[in-house]
Amino acid sequence: MSLAAISDDPIPADGTEGIRDRLKAATSAAHHALDERLSRFDLTTTAHYRRFLQASAAVLLPLEQMLDRAGADAMLGDWTRRRRTDAIRADLADLNGRIVPMELPARPLDRAFVFGTLYVLEGSRLGAAYLLRIVAASADPRVRRATRYLRHGAGQGLWRSFLSQLAEEPLPPGDDVRVIMSAREAFAMFAKAMAAA
Repeated sequence: MSLAAISDDPIPADGTEGIRDRLKAATSAAHHALDERLSRFDLTTTAHYRRFLQASAAVLLPLEQMLDRAGADAMLGDWTRRRRTDAIRADLADLNGRIVPMELPARPLDRAFVFGTLYVLEGSRLGAAYLLRIVAASADPRVRRATRYLRHGAGQGLWRSFLSQLAEEPLPPGDDVRVIMSAREAFAMFAKAMAAA
């Protein structure tokens, strides 16, 4: 997938901005597109919440498998506690959902892939806290209970600790652009899954 297909946002020039600021600026359009897709779900209804979880799992599971193969645990040290595959599988089992993993494009499984992809996955924890409040208003007790995925890592400071690791990551010339490309691709995959749900 080309960058043009993911976002028209330019990749900010390297300068005084840190990698986090550059990622935020370069993925803002892709992030907004994903939020637009999410806004079409009424997460208080069983059918819509199940579709949201199925679409999330379709991308999350293969991405987490790729991160495993890329050696994310060796790079982060706490990758296994960040993984949410088991949580989303359990939620979908409670709602009689099914998982059809999306076929993701081949890419180099290197440090740039790991940090760019994790910028999206770990950042989604912030949105999960907001979505959890919506799900809590569901009339269906099964929906209200199936929140392992949205609650995963709550109160553990996983986003902050990831940002610290990202800020300390020594990025060779050119790798910052590849980190941004990986983040854009992850956003695009989730948006595609949500659109198809």
